[in-house]
Amino acid sequence: MSLDQAVSELLDVANRPMEDARAMPPSVYTSQDFLSRELESVFGKDWVCVGRSSRLANTGDYMSFELAGQPIVVLRNNSGELHAYSNVCLHRMSTIVEGEGNARVLVCPYHAWTYDLGGNLRGAPFMNETTGFCKENYKLPQVRCEEWLGWVYVSLNQDIESVSSQLAELEAMVSHYKMENYVECFRETHVWDTNWKVLAENFMESYHLPVCHAGTVGGHSKLEEMDCPPGLKYFNYHWITKEASLAMGNAHPDNTHLEGDWRKTTALVTIYPSHLITLTPGYFWYLSLHPKSTGQVSIIYGGGLSPEFMADPKADEYIATLKKLLDDVNLEDRDCTEKVFRGLNADAARPGHLSYLERPIYDFMQYLAERTAGFDRVFEQKAAE
Repeated sequence: MSLDQAVSELLDVANRPMEDARAMPPSVYTSQDFLSRELESVFGKDWVCVGRSSRLANTGDYMSFELAGQPIVVLRNNSGELHAYSNVCLHRMSTIVEGEGNARVLVCPYHAWTYDLGGNLRGAPFMNETTGFCKENYKLPQVRCEEWLGWVYVSLNQDIESVSSQLAELEAMVSHYKMENYVECFRETHVWDTNWKVLAENFMESYHLPVCHAGTVGGHSKLEEMDCPPGLKYFNYHWITKEASLAMGNAHPDNTHLEGDWRKTTALVTIYPSHLITLTPGYFWYLSLHPKSTGQVSIIYGGGLSPEFMADPKADEYIATLKKLLDDVNLEDRDCTEKVFRGLNADAARPGHLSYLERPIYDFMQYLAERTAGFDRVFEQKAAE
């Protein structure tokens, strides 16, 4: 499938009005050339979440990540600030650290070139006799890194607008929850055999809940209770207001800052391109997605509780219940999204009309069309304060 064909087919559906909206064509999921365009113009240009800042609470805490094919490391330096750097040694170009951990310095595993937490080269064995070598001239290239409401974002685009500026409207919308104070209780990484957009779309619509999640949350999901307004430039969202099936899905009795319907309202937010958050009055969970191929996606998966539930004597029980539920939900989602990707590769695959409950998918489609094909988005409304 050529890039030109995928772009042409995407623009065709992006130009339809919401009342006649269709799903994205198979080509945008299965074309390797289109994935290359996404890595360049989406993941190589926008902000991508790498998790909660509490994961990097102490000096020397670090986590490594690959963004659009570029190895990076995010760490907390000696001044207590979060920074991100290229995770490639400036000697023979080995990657330096793997996974996550804590270190006073970053030591390349190939020849032990050593960098401090500011990215400066501090040690280079047996280089004294090399004419022209000066370690002061070596510093790991810095990558944009910012914190927003407890989340850490990185970008390869040095000129990108700040996260706080891009998401100012979203911050106003969810300020009632005080999300920055929620406590992450678990974080894992997984790889699923589906396209990253299939999983993103699955998270951002609740139309599938009664069927895909019949064994878990589906029986408690009333589609008529869901509000799916038009999205905004950097994110889409929808709301569910109901009495939760789990006690921690509503506000804890000790929560004094949420009032009225906010005590039982869940926000489901997609921050483009691939940060997906379910935020309830008592807990949150999230995915951060990055494509490995057209048919594989790397997933950061985490979640936790609001401060009031963390302070509850039953906190451990709440955490265990939440983790079990979300693990089961993820198993259901994996089955559904891997089936979708298999179907997308069929000769008979054709995109059908979208439900009004899939409004966020329509907005996501137009965002992708803008980033990959120059589509001109028009926004219907401003976010409600």
